[in-house]
Amino acid sequence: MTGLIAFREIVLKVHSRCDLACDHCYVYEHADQSWRARPKVISPGVVSQTASRLAEHARDHALPSVTVILHGGEPLLAGTARLRLVCEEFTRALAGTADLDLRIHTNGLQLSRRYLDLFAEYGVRVGISLDGDRAANDRHRRFADGRTSHPLVLAAVALLRSAPYRHLYLGLLCTVDVANDPVAVLDALVELEPPRVDFLLPHATWQTPPARPDGAPDAYARWLLRIFDHWERLGRPVPVRLFESLQSTLRGGPSLTESLGLAPTDLVVVETDGTLEQVDSLKTTFEGAAATGFNVFDHPFDLVAAHPGVRARQLGLEGVSGTCRRCPVVRSCGGGLYAHRYAAHNGFDNPSVYCSDLRELVDGVEGRTAARQTAPELADPDALARSHEELTRVLLARLHTDLAGDPGWARSWELLAAVEGAGEAGADALDRVLDHPFTRTWVLEALEAQREGRADRPGAARRLAALTAAAVLRGGLELPAEVAYRDGEVYLPTLGLLRLGEPGTQGRAVLRHTGEGYAVRDGRAEHRFGPAAGDARWLPVRSWSPGPDAEPVALEDLDPYRNCFARPPRLRLGAGEADEWRGRLDAAWALLHRTVPVFARAAAAGLSTLTPLAGGPRAGGWGEAGRHAPGALGVPYAAGVRETALALLTGRRRARLRALTEVADLYALDGAWQHPSPWRTRPVPVSRLLADVHERVAVEAYRRATAPHEPDGADLIHRALDRLSEAAELTVTGKRLVEELRWELKAAYA
Repeated sequence: MTGLIAFREIVLKVHSRCDLACDHCYVYEHADQSWRARPKVISPGVVSQTASRLAEHARDHALPSVTVILHGGEPLLAGTARLRLVCEEFTRALAGTADLDLRIHTNGLQLSRRYLDLFAEYGVRVGISLDGDRAANDRHRRFADGRTSHPLVLAAVALLRSAPYRHLYLGLLCTVDVANDPVAVLDALVELEPPRVDFLLPHATWQTPPARPDGAPDAYARWLLRIFDHWERLGRPVPVRLFESLQSTLRGGPSLTESLGLAPTDLVVVETDGTLEQVDSLKTTFEGAAATGFNVFDHPFDLVAAHPGVRARQLGLEGVSGTCRRCPVVRSCGGGLYAHRYAAHNGFDNPSVYCSDLRELVDGVEGRTAARQTAPELADPDALARSHEELTRVLLARLHTDLAGDPGWARSWELLAAVEGAGEAGADALDRVLDHPFTRTWVLEALEAQREGRADRPGAARRLAALTAAAVLRGGLELPAEVAYRDGEVYLPTLGLLRLGEPGTQGRAVLRHTGEGYAVRDGRAEHRFGPAAGDARWLPVRSWSPGPDAEPVALEDLDPYRNCFARPPRLRLGAGEADEWRGRLDAAWALLHRTVPVFARAAAAGLSTLTPLAGGPRAGGWGEAGRHAPGALGVPYAAGVRETALALLTGRRRARLRALTEVADLYALDGAWQHPSPWRTRPVPVSRLLADVHERVAVEAYRRATAPHEPDGADLIHRALDRLSEAAELTVTGKRLVEELRWELKAAYA
């Protein structure tokens, strides 16, 4: 099955005629009239064979669930006996293979208790087509003799909403007509308390364009935005899939509807005679557009998946026109519904006939919601820190799921729970050690080792025991904390390194807080260690303060997980070396505050750990953000003051952007487009261009303040920012970041 999609949804045409004469129906009123030659009702043989084919397909592709939508024409005209057969056959065929989600889309005219009792028996959820209030509904949804259908539909919805059947209520489908009052339409739909509303653009192509009463190219966007504004004023009383899909893609998430976004289709249609077809909306384009040449009796679903027309729907970005690929909203609109792109001269290689509407709709929803959809972590360092704290805890809990059966791990996990439950002091102390940046590095390395089958369970248990012991000591808790040491020593995260034996030795020891310091019992002997003990076997983590009011920063040259930088860390600094480094850090920090104070304050936010790196500075003297170690920064130990200042500045910029990307979506489909970069010879993905600009804005501000005679780099940055502003990959948060960078650059030149 390599390279073939799996169909997770089938539309089963159980009846090919209808009891209404809607003038906008894609089955009867458009180019493809193949319904005329098909049986009115699906036969038992087609039902049974389709169910078998679907079960076969689900087994072959190991699908956990499949959806079957009963459709028409009007599916209720098939009658309860035929619909019961459908439910029985599909339930039987899928039993033990995949979960079955049965749905029916109906105009509701025939809906009665006998149908709903059947649907309740098999869990068939019901969606009803309704275009709004009576005036709106009667524009199109009438009987052939012109009578209104509205009262009968309302009666059907009332029955569906009643207590025995409410759980079957799937939602309402409303076809847009810009001649209707959008506020009245939404009010009428909301009054019926649907679980979801789907607004559908009327089917149209470049050959048969949509009606535009005022001649405006954005009439449908303006109508839908009035719906959106009223929906917002009402407090979003019901989910609206169109709007929720747009907001999802604007945040970097997936599309939630076939009519928008770049997600591949996973749907196949089975007609009443067993013919297998592509999506029904293609019937609006030309006769035979949906045909595949296959049927359920002679062909498996995988042959349909290999059909060129179906494959064209799997191409994502490559499947839209060149115009669409260059459009900044293509991730949200996806080029529009495939059928709406059709023109006789070149097929589907066009933007949607609703292109102007879709662009204005996406921009309109984004403009109305961007402020509240922007990730709070972008503007609030505390929110960023909280998100990373939560992420570390989630990852640690995942590791616990993998290692809970290990006795050593289990003992330490029980103690960790006791620390967290030991009041405010315990919880605060545990937060401090979990927030230690190299805790995240350790957890991720352990998870990766688990996935690759090379897990070091004793090593993971030792680190958890040491981490928990550090929390016990930090919190001054009266809890004995057992640790295992290896190679004669144990590292206590955030505190220091305790030597308990000669190199090569291993064993266990118990640590406790004495009230004035720390004590360790190894066998029968106990001795004190810690800040006041003066014990040569204890190597504490040193610290440095970036300012009188700033939190101390750990100078971490002990933690074995500090090797998460691109170059190796220095070994333990001597006392004199540490003092010299503090002096260079003081001078570098003062230089930053004197020349770029705003950037210096931003660099201090979230910085918790500095690690000296081996060797001198590389080009530019830039620092290194630790891989998956939020708050950590590696700085070349041998760098001079100016180089150290630049390392602190650029390293923190890199660390901040990395921290943001780990908890907030700044872009989606990274790599789908390649962008020219002013600083590189080849085009780059949006992530690289954004990282370059994010760093160079700070570098340019520093250059302006310290070396104004050097070439001005603002023009290149502006070019890159302009490119980013038009990048389809950026989410609302990513776009907000680009605007922030513009303001930073402007302030640097003020």
